[in-house]
Amino acid sequence: MTEHTPPRRIAPQTGSHLWTGAALSPADWMLPLGAEEAAEIEAALAAPGGSLPRLGPLLARLAERLAHGLGFSLLRGLPLPEEVSSLLGLLGSRIGQAVHAPPPSGPFHSEACDALLLLCREPTDVLLYSAAALHNELLKADRAALEVFYRALPQRDGSAELPVFAVTGGVFAARLDRASIDPAAAGGALAALDDIVARPGIGLKVSLRPGDLLGVNPFTVWASCAPGLAALPLRVEPSRMEDGPFAVLNPPG
Repeated sequence: MTEHTPPRRIAPQTGSHLWTGAALSPADWMLPLGAEEAAEIEAALAAPGGSLPRLGPLLARLAERLAHGLGFSLLRGLPLPEEVSSLLGLLGSRIGQAVHAPPPSGPFHSEACDALLLLCREPTDVLLYSAAALHNELLKADRAALEVFYRALPQRDGSAELPVFAVTGGVFAARLDRASIDPAAAGGALAALDDIVARPGIGLKVSLRPGDLLGVNPFTVWASCAPGLAALPLRVEPSRMEDGPFAVLNPPG
């Protein structure tokens, strides 16, 4: 059994990754794409290998927001090629290293990666939740349930036992693979978490249009699975999969 026990004192989370949907406006998470950046993308797709003097800094801002900001950001206005994998590969190569991660089977994206790029191909809605906000609400409402989520929980497929929440070296990480957790081991903790998730104002609904790129840090933001999205999981350094209980998720390069 994986040795991972709750800390002696579970402290509330603080920082930019702590937010509620009710407190945010589009200006907080939107990164508009200008005509010059769009033209640069089209040129790069037609002739790979060129420099991206305008798009590069924009993607750096996106990566910064995923790692040290809200944990998500939306890039709006990308030109959609027929083969969307080429566009995702172009953008992803400027942020991290593409990795293989099986698609999620539960309600939230739980791919083993540090950054997840979701490219919208048809209109859809995605619900986003700050894992830190859910953590803090659970700390106030049901500390016993939160302690369960800090423990290594058995997985239905017999793979390595994993917690939902962890703090390693002062760095917060959270991952909910709902379909894999053995419900008997979690007891009433899952129901307690569901109650928090259902509270008005906790989550944020983002309506996506074709050509929108939603970047998410799956260890700080839980994004609902939705149709019409192409996904690219990325490994980004430093990774929350380098140390601590989530190191077992570390996918091969």
